[in-house]
Amino acid sequence: MGKVKIKRKSTLIDMTAMSDVTVLLLTFFMLTSTFLQKEPVTVLTPSSVSEIKVPMTNTTTVLISPEGKVFLSVAGDADSTYSSEKVRAELVRTAVAEYNKTHSKQVQLTNEQVAKFSKMNMFGIRIADLPAFLDLPQIKQDEVLTDMNNPSTGIPVDDNKDLAKPNEFQIWMRAIYNSSNPNLESSIKSGEGIAIKADKDTPYTTVHDVLDNLQTLKMNKFSLMTALKTEND
Repeated sequence: MGKVKIKRKSTLIDMTAMSDVTVLLLTFFMLTSTFLQKEPVTVLTPSSVSEIKVPMTNTTTVLISPEGKVFLSVAGDADSTYSSEKVRAELVRTAVAEYNKTHSKQVQLTNEQVAKFSKMNMFGIRIADLPAFLDLPQIKQDEVLTDMNNPSTGIPVDDNKDLAKPNEFQIWMRAIYNSSNPNLESSIKSGEGIAIKADKDTPYTTVHDVLDNLQTLKMNKFSLMTALKTEND
């Protein structure tokens, strides 16, 4: 008696629908995720039990490297009225104008240089060196900002108390506070608008100077960014 042949069924699975779902999920996460902003130096913050998150808008982040170099990051509103780029463009013009009042060597920025500055998430360069720095290509700018041995890198800060002759950190912070963005000013007043991010090995003297400068400017409310403490800490 002959064997009965059983017709084999196709094992091919149509993956078209699965591919469509994958693409949709990928698009969703790309549009809704907040990407980590590039910073000139890696900072290992001390740990704490606080779970309060720093706002993503209307915030000024003061980054202090392990070598004691100071950098600033300024974020405006999410909408276009007081966007981050508009706030930064106004900020650099105000800071340069304030700097020129107390320095004989005047600094002038072109509209193109201002536009380049407005796209910088984080900056830390002496004001006198800004024009030459902004003329550099992006790769060279990154090299300057990450070179902790470069004397131009980092915003100068000291224990100055004379606001008639402010240091550069005070110039930048005062320009940020006096921006035309009312939400940024309100955020600073409430204590949510300034976040200090320092490495656990950052020299205490630099951190002290930053805090002392903020108090001199009557900015007495700010946050200290930390990493969430784990069971092993």
